[in-house]
Amino acid sequence: MRNQVFAVLALAGAALLAAAGGASGQQSIITRQVFESMLSHRGDSGCQGAFYTYDAFTQAAARFPAFGTTGDDRTRRRELAAFFGQTSHETTGGWSTAPGGPFAWGYCRVEEQSQTDPPYYGRGPIQLTHKYNYEQAGRALNLDLVGNPDLVSRNPVVAFETALWFWMTPQAAKPSCHDVITGRWAPGADDRRAGRLPGYGLLTNIINGGLECGKGQPTDGDNDRVGFYRRYCKMLGVAEGGNLSCENQTPYAPAG
Repeated sequence: MRNQVFAVLALAGAALLAAAGGASGQQSIITRQVFESMLSHRGDSGCQGAFYTYDAFTQAAARFPAFGTTGDDRTRRRELAAFFGQTSHETTGGWSTAPGGPFAWGYCRVEEQSQTDPPYYGRGPIQLTHKYNYEQAGRALNLDLVGNPDLVSRNPVVAFETALWFWMTPQAAKPSCHDVITGRWAPGADDRRAGRLPGYGLLTNIINGGLECGKGQPTDGDNDRVGFYRRYCKMLGVAEGGNLSCENQTPYAPAG
């Protein structure tokens, strides 16, 4: 009987560890200290980014257990560097002579400063924009984001959840950012003809390719995203990989 009890307890413990695997895996790389160091200026004067807290990030990430936990240690670190690189560009408050450099000012903004498609303008780390994205994210998260889009800029957990939903979810012809950066996506013939090959640059194409990709040379936005990514790769101790720019990639067809 005693052995049976210990066996049951062992199984229960293993189940709890498995359930917590996503959060613990992410937090083993993005600790509170690392988070604060990466985003140290987000609460400075002129920024609204004190809204983004470490606890909100970890709570949201727990809903997406594959995020930051897929593959080997290098792959996990690279995905986390890529996520924060892309979202830091989306929320940047940096400028060329900013203290610490322009890539030390991620997560300064919560809402888009020049509002696109109101009331469904950019909000949160990924700057969720357009009604169709609010609708799809709300459906996935069981939230009425069409009726209450401000929830993304008022609740930091929801803000991170929408960013992670976008990151983890393929849409139409686009693969998910997660599958690309973790090596789970392979380009088809059409992608190869369009120059859309695995690497950080394809993430930029997925997020904002129509404005930033396929110009024959890196755009300011493309360069900015790469700058943030390189900073975080260095901080997390991981190689950047190849294909960082999307300058020679054909953008995806517009959604909506």
